[in-house]
Amino acid sequence: MRFLSGAAPAHELTYSDVFMAPARSDVGSRLDVDLATSDGTGTTIPLVVANMTAVAGRRMAETVARRGGITVLPQDIPIDVVADVIAWIKQRHLVHDTALSLSPTDTVGDAVHLLPKRSHGAVVVLDDDSRPIGVVTEADCAGVDRFTQLRDVMSTELHTVPVDADPRAGFDLLARVRRRLAPVVDADGRLVGVLTQKGALRATLYRPALDAQGRLRVAAAIGINGDVAGKATALIAAGIDTLVVDTAHGHQERMIAALRAVRALDPPIPVAAGNVATAEGVRDLVEAGADILKVGIGPGAMCTTRMMTGVGRPQFSAVLDCAAEARRLGRHVWADGGVRHPRDVALALAAGASNVMIGSWFAGTYESPGDLYTEPDGRRYKESFGMASARAVSARTAEDSHFDRARKAVFEEGISSARMFLDPTRPGVEDLIDEIVAGVRSACTYAGAANLVEFHTRAVVGTQSAAGYTEGMPLPTSW
Repeated sequence: MRFLSGAAPAHELTYSDVFMAPARSDVGSRLDVDLATSDGTGTTIPLVVANMTAVAGRRMAETVARRGGITVLPQDIPIDVVADVIAWIKQRHLVHDTALSLSPTDTVGDAVHLLPKRSHGAVVVLDDDSRPIGVVTEADCAGVDRFTQLRDVMSTELHTVPVDADPRAGFDLLARVRRRLAPVVDADGRLVGVLTQKGALRATLYRPALDAQGRLRVAAAIGINGDVAGKATALIAAGIDTLVVDTAHGHQERMIAALRAVRALDPPIPVAAGNVATAEGVRDLVEAGADILKVGIGPGAMCTTRMMTGVGRPQFSAVLDCAAEARRLGRHVWADGGVRHPRDVALALAAGASNVMIGSWFAGTYESPGDLYTEPDGRRYKESFGMASARAVSARTAEDSHFDRARKAVFEEGISSARMFLDPTRPGVEDLIDEIVAGVRSACTYAGAANLVEFHTRAVVGTQSAAGYTEGMPLPTSW
């Protein structure tokens, strides 16, 4: 990457401070761009779901990996639970979404509770042999007593898709019968999953992130305190594909000691560590054993570190500086935090990141772990919170004494409760992935890049005023 003016500005830069200039391009279509990363994580799109309790769970991990990204399971979940989640993810189908299912004697109330858990918006009703006999949607439950049994409201006009059907054939079937979704069944007619028109289409546009055994990939995080080597060993044995050693201030002695303990295990998977914001931090953590550096101090939507402490660094400059040092050492960086729009993801990649971590942006989706709430005006939302907030600290210190928990909760650097509203037009994480990937692919074509390595090499970035940033924003109404 180079600056349009020829030299880097003397001041530090956020994503909003910069833009990318177009260049001569021979990339004919955005679909010709390869977004696979080279940092060893196996992602085919450069997106990592941050290890936030309100964001990263089994549904998120399954869905994102199916589209080519990877999710980092949080460190405050017990190891045995994480192992169960990993095993579950590894068993998911590579094309078909996991179905929500109930029996015909279950109630509308049961269905209403389950429906927000998946963006496909349907519950498949099964007989005693796990064969689909009906489908229930939110519309079927509207205005119906919550104790009504599903057999009285379900749609019984079923069109099923064979499990081995080509996604294009599945799409054509759904279009022909004018159905948004259909149960997917095996040769015996038993339920395997759900296929939607969008899901069939996406299966032709994305490549799943797969391990050596052809299963979906997933990562997990550990902290820097306690039995670091023991936790790392357990997670590696459970089948994680990337290990993340995580703390808010990564450039410290405990992190270095933790990394050395992990590296002594000779792990067969990439080890990410952070967070850092300087080239010196990159050097020290690479020397201690990190393959990937998480870059970002304070840019996250739930983080109050900069306002509380004054510590941090504008994220574009942090990524640019750290990526250059990591590249010199044969390592990689993840840009962690501060992305609000697809343009920010593209600019992080232009600055040299191999992957971009997303947290709060994905919190307001069906796939995030939290419960779905509704405002009086009808807007739907989920609660999110920072991982250095009093709420998160309380969860991580559950085994401490009441006094120690109260003392640690005094020092918080994160928001404990925030409402992340679902976008009515993009309520699922796959909808947001579509938007982000479309933006990044187009950015590559503007730079004349066929892959992410070329994108970083060819990108030309300029600086702009606040007015320049505002000029680029669309206007939903006339002026």
